[in-house]
Amino acid sequence: MAKPLSFETICSTEVKELRLNKPHVLPIYASSSFVFDDLQHSQDVFTGKKPGYLYSRYANPTIRSVADKLAKLEGFELDASVECLLTNSGMSAISLVISSILTSGDKVLTQANLYGGTTEVLNKVFANFGIETIFTDLSNLTRVEQLITEDDRIKLVYGESPANPSLDCIDLQAIANICQRHSILSAIDNTFCTPYLQRPLNFGIDFVIHSTTKSLNGHGNSIGGAVVYDEKHHKKLWTTYKLLGLNPSPFETWLLHNGLKTLTLRMDKACSNAMKIATALESHNNVDFVNYPGLPNHRAHTIASKQMTQYGAMLSFEVKGGIDQGKRFMDKVNLLTQAPTLGDLDTLLLHPASSSHLNIDREIRIENGITDGLIRMSVGIENIDDLLTDITQALN
Repeated sequence: MAKPLSFETICSTEVKELRLNKPHVLPIYASSSFVFDDLQHSQDVFTGKKPGYLYSRYANPTIRSVADKLAKLEGFELDASVECLLTNSGMSAISLVISSILTSGDKVLTQANLYGGTTEVLNKVFANFGIETIFTDLSNLTRVEQLITEDDRIKLVYGESPANPSLDCIDLQAIANICQRHSILSAIDNTFCTPYLQRPLNFGIDFVIHSTTKSLNGHGNSIGGAVVYDEKHHKKLWTTYKLLGLNPSPFETWLLHNGLKTLTLRMDKACSNAMKIATALESHNNVDFVNYPGLPNHRAHTIASKQMTQYGAMLSFEVKGGIDQGKRFMDKVNLLTQAPTLGDLDTLLLHPASSSHLNIDREIRIENGITDGLIRMSVGIENIDDLLTDITQALN
């Protein structure tokens, strides 16, 4: 008879998993590493002869399952094998793409009306590694092609569509075609739309980037990012991903998984609310202008109608009287919340000039429509009458 284990050994030893049948909901695999049957099994997994998990910085069942789901969503109706790497933030997703495909001496061509954090990481981090950024109007396709033709060091075109917070859109198909003609790569931040409203891979874009913190999760309770791409790019991204440790935690990923289940329901409601709010703002005497692709007179309406299934839950507008009246509006709302994020269930307000774009040169900001008094609104799923009542009393 074998000697029974001591008390302290029982305490410190991992329990045997007593799962008898499958759980209905994806479990959180909060394990840093995974066990091998024997040394040969270890060698086979490490060398890639057999599939298996090694270490959660490389892969984890919870993270891998959710990544596969997001790959299916971005690759929906696409006749290609699509991969996804989930990261620990949207910024790390952006950094993963740029650091994987560009080296010192390369250039990235992008738009000036980007999310402020993206502009900063290009100018303050990647510039230190010899990667130069060229800013232009990506909707001016003639100029885009001219710049690429004249400078063979441009290796990537990076854009947002719609842009944050001007809501400008770029022609994804046209940008992809230009890049393919010149054998360079393209990347689009698809955070505002999610794959429910727009799928850039379907238009020939190489890399789709998300801050999963926003609408994909939708509940404001986790931080994360994602890069989705054709599998031919996997090896290059994977090497950077695992060595820089860009992976999310299983718990954050599990929260994203829960949010994805209601993505279509939330986006339908939020898009409907946003269209009604944009229309009401456009006709209000105390509003100078409204940026929303769903409005027929918006400069990007035609492009948005071509490549988006709905016009999104994001809008921005300028209250008459500039920054002073804009501040008064934000301080007068009761239901709406001031918060430096977007894509949550409730409606959120942000003043970009004093927050997300605080560190962007004012001349560049103004030139690209990010005025001193601009207010960004992330529309939620509340009752539309309640939202309009609060917005109208604040404007009045």
